Amino acid sequence: MMQDNFKNEKLDLKNRRLLIAYVVMAVIIIFYVTRLFEIQILDGEAYLASADENRITVVRDQTKRGVIYDRNGVVLAKNIPTYDIVIVPAELPEDEGDRQRIFRTLSGLVDIPVNNGELNDDTVRLYGECTSDFGLTQIVYIASSLSPYSETGILCDVPEELARRIKELSATMPGVGVRVNSIREYPTGYSTSEIVGFLGPIPEYVADEMEERGFLLNKDRFGYGGVESSLQDLLSGKNGRRVVEVDVAGLEMRDLEPPKAAVPGYNVKLTIDVRLQNVMRAALLDTMDFYNRVSLSGTLTHDGAAVAMDPYTGEILGLVSEPTFENNRMTRYIPAYYYEQLSLSQSKPLLNHITQVAQPPGSVFKIVTGIGVMNEHVLDPEDQIFDPGSIRMQNSYSPNDPGSVQEYVCHLKTGHGYVDYRSALAWSCNIYFNKVGGGYEDEVPVGLGIDRLGQYAHALGYGERTGIELTGEETGMIPTRTWKRVNMGESWATGDTYLASMGQGYITASPLQVMMSFATVAAYGVMPRPTLIREVLDERGNTVLPFTPRMLWDITKDPKIMEYDKDGVELGTYKAVEPWVVEVTREGLRRVPQPGGTGEAPFEGDIYESSAKTGTAEYCDDIAREKGLCDFGKWPAHGWTAGYAPYEKPEIVVVVFIYNGKEGSSTAGYTVRRIIDNFFLMKEMDAEKNGEIVRFAAPPDALEETTYDESE
Repeated sequence: MMQDNFKNEKLDLKNRRLLIAYVVMAVIIIFYVTRLFEIQILDGEAYLASADENRITVVRDQTKRGVIYDRNGVVLAKNIPTYDIVIVPAELPEDEGDRQRIFRTLSGLVDIPVNNGELNDDTVRLYGECTSDFGLTQIVYIASSLSPYSETGILCDVPEELARRIKELSATMPGVGVRVNSIREYPTGYSTSEIVGFLGPIPEYVADEMEERGFLLNKDRFGYGGVESSLQDLLSGKNGRRVVEVDVAGLEMRDLEPPKAAVPGYNVKLTIDVRLQNVMRAALLDTMDFYNRVSLSGTLTHDGAAVAMDPYTGEILGLVSEPTFENNRMTRYIPAYYYEQLSLSQSKPLLNHITQVAQPPGSVFKIVTGIGVMNEHVLDPEDQIFDPGSIRMQNSYSPNDPGSVQEYVCHLKTGHGYVDYRSALAWSCNIYFNKVGGGYEDEVPVGLGIDRLGQYAHALGYGERTGIELTGEETGMIPTRTWKRVNMGESWATGDTYLASMGQGYITASPLQVMMSFATVAAYGVMPRPTLIREVLDERGNTVLPFTPRMLWDITKDPKIMEYDKDGVELGTYKAVEPWVVEVTREGLRRVPQPGGTGEAPFEGDIYESSAKTGTAEYCDDIAREKGLCDFGKWPAHGWTAGYAPYEKPEIVVVVFIYNGKEGSSTAGYTVRRIIDNFFLMKEMDAEKNGEIVRFAAPPDALEETTYDESE
């Protein structure tokens, strides 16, 4: 009986053990089945993608960005090679000892430790090629987890000697290599940086478009400023791309997609002449330095702008914005301290002061008023207006405002006496333009008025974008009655028209807009489209886009001027400017550089029949307020001068603006004269090379020979 019980207990124990074994086996089977289900079904796509990554790699063929030249073939921007030391983790030896030997050898060459830094989520997230403090072991670990078959940079932009040494040792260091990149170099640097621009990281707003063209957001570059920005699509080309399968050794086996070849960017020849560009900058800086040394006002200038154009073709021959930036300091990366310095400067060197900054134009705007007055027959050219030196006008700024008397003065305190249109331009007579612009008692019962003045301003390029190949162009301000009522809460007064008629008050314009108005007059009413592009070339030097001059409009033929009835109501019809109006305006500008004109001193000895207009524009901006310069009646002033030559068929128009430069005749005028002189000097030099003879005026050192004069 006891034996039977013992046997039964033994059998039960055996059964329990079997049961436990079955349960354990079942648990193990269930675990593996579940895991297999997760791997194959739930996470199958992820693991498949991971496996594909281990055998598929993308090979990028970097394109060549187009070269930028001046009109004579001088290189302004080109590509130069740079060298990065890289590692492909999958190509390193599997043996840890061999790896460590390679790391030690490489560490001695590139001065990066074999081991350094702690790997965690935060440090790995901040990892970047060539910028981390990790050691070689840590860099390879991160790169292996991200993309083992791709190159990862450990040291970028190394000297060519080091790159050559690494390549020589590549046979003994499998997985280590040299990557050749291309960066931008600007041979003319600061001299042309406001025209050329620079390259920087690809901005987020074009990220998708650039990726479609094969560019990598964290590696490739994008144009900022100048033509590097505005001609980005022409210059950049497209990167090539191959998707290939590789074996375990990282060797290419086959293409998985049809390869996409790299498309090089187009080369661009600009309209500027770098010789004239250098002359223009030197002339502008010399004038500013001269003014700063002799000024008795206690205020200084640090900002200026100069632009030169062929009035018949619209070609920009030179364009200077001072101060600007050194684009060669931004070729590899943009130093934070330098960018901060540029961004915080009151002079705004990152802006192009020719196109992106608008200032009151002052007396150079008087040709707009004059053309409007003549074309609307407010007066005839020979009609004389009396200038006593100052006049008074009662202005009312609201229906219930009784008004207040304000005085308007001429720069010649004793007055010019009786003045006709040509003399008003030659002498820059403020009172003449006050009266004909806004009307004055019985002498000018009905002036041009702000509505019609605005029409002529727009017809001559003010308040309009010119369409030049530069981004961020400023439109300036041509005010209207509605604008003032909405923005200032006041009605338009006659005094506002007085100020607007001589380029003051609310009117602002960029130097390029001033240029457009004078180019139009110089070309007898034809407004050219300003351009910086002379020719677009392919990589073989073949012309793919030749230069063709384009006209915006002809003010003597195209009806651009809205017509009004006697009560100032729009008629809905438009008219052009009569040709004789442009001609009589040209005659007035011809007298500016002649004896008695405001440009007599800077243009003394002129032998190539220059025409000009000087300008003084009072201002009160944030900088002036900070310095306490905005006392009523004593505002500081900018200096302007616009000029062209020769008179009959001008070959060059020049506009110069000097911030806080006081009278244009004393500052900007000398700069314009020097630029025009040197233009003809270069023309003679070029002609002599070709065996031709061209009449030339030698450039005088007028600036150094002339004392400072504070009269307009």
